[in-house]
Amino acid sequence: MTSLSPYLSYNGNCTEAMNFYAKLFGAKLETLLTYGDMPPEMGPCAPGAEKLVMHAHLVHPGFTIMAGDTPPGMEFKGIAGAMMAISFDTPAEAQRVFQALSEGGHVTMPLSETFWAQTFGMVTDRFGTPWGVNGGPKNFKQP
Repeated sequence: MTSLSPYLSYNGNCTEAMNFYAKLFGAKLETLLTYGDMPPEMGPCAPGAEKLVMHAHLVHPGFTIMAGDTPPGMEFKGIAGAMMAISFDTPAEAQRVFQALSEGGHVTMPLSETFWAQTFGMVTDRFGTPWGVNGGPKNFKQP
């Protein structure tokens, strides 16, 4: 089966972000490998990078997220030009998640009714991940 998963980059806070998302979405953090976990035959870990995440894999029945900290020696450029779009059956669940993502983040579009959903909003969370949160889909006819 083919699957598509976002792979997000963080600036040293991947562990915190993945643990937050696991709790928020009721998901399971199946993998969290650090550069310090690398086997010796892969070469030495860059000094100070032992706790940086090389690979994380979060699993939820409706989606997966993969992520890691920017590798040592590479410039962190943030997440740009994309957002995590998530949809919920009810506006209440969308509001709960939007509120949690907003804490310490930056709301770019407050939750409000749209022609496609009872509520929709956009926020960049405190980890730098942009989100589009939908709740309560509406039936609408496309032209």
